[in-house]
Amino acid sequence: MAERTSYAAGTPSWIDLGTPDPDAAAAFYSGLFGWTVNDLGPDAGGYRIATLKDKGVAGLGVQMSQDMPPFWSVYVSSEDTDATAAKAVEAGGTVVVEPMDVMEAGRMAVLQDATGSFISVWQPGETIGAELVNEPGTFAWNELATTDLAAARDFYTATFGWGTEGDAESGCQFTVGGEMVCGAHVAGEGEFPAWSVWFAVEDCDASAARATELGATVLMPPNDMDFGRGAVLSDPQGAVFGIGAMGPDVAPPS
Repeated sequence: MAERTSYAAGTPSWIDLGTPDPDAAAAFYSGLFGWTVNDLGPDAGGYRIATLKDKGVAGLGVQMSQDMPPFWSVYVSSEDTDATAAKAVEAGGTVVVEPMDVMEAGRMAVLQDATGSFISVWQPGETIGAELVNEPGTFAWNELATTDLAAARDFYTATFGWGTEGDAESGCQFTVGGEMVCGAHVAGEGEFPAWSVWFAVEDCDASAARATELGATVLMPPNDMDFGRGAVLSDPQGAVFGIGAMGPDVAPPS
């Protein structure tokens, strides 16, 4: 499903970028994915909404802490942000940003899981999250790299009610209502433990080349993967993200 009007609780529903230079980031991602980026103005702290086909697909804003590198954040839909934050604490996590209203758009919180990775919560108000997904130029997958997969599984199943499938030793998929929504694996050598955002593209090799022309760094060159062909890039400000062109026999997550 490409266009979305709602998300089941527990489904990753929004992504946004914290960056030291939102204008430069907007130019980069617009050049790569064809986005139109609109500044919501001073009342929103200069937060920007990226659209594709007039549908909201991602957010861009000034990073909250200069102690961290620029990074993409993953938001998980919740019926009650406050209750989800309380479950996260009970499961051994930390509430980094307490539940707060984002004008009339919704209610959010930022959590740190039991292994140290950050993830955000989104309770929809006027904004459900991304209105377009699983199409070229939009996010199609989120993946956790972790140093302790067992602890991560326990945290996320308790916090979001996720089901699990796959190998408990090296990798797994998380499910909502039996539908696969995101995944996790044991971080490899040199891989930073964190959630990653993957964008769909039509041609992985061509998109990686275009990203390089726009100032990105290729961290993992395009190669054949389980879902098709993927690559990992770092944007000009240093935020890491993945791109993937799905193979003909692979259906995108719903």
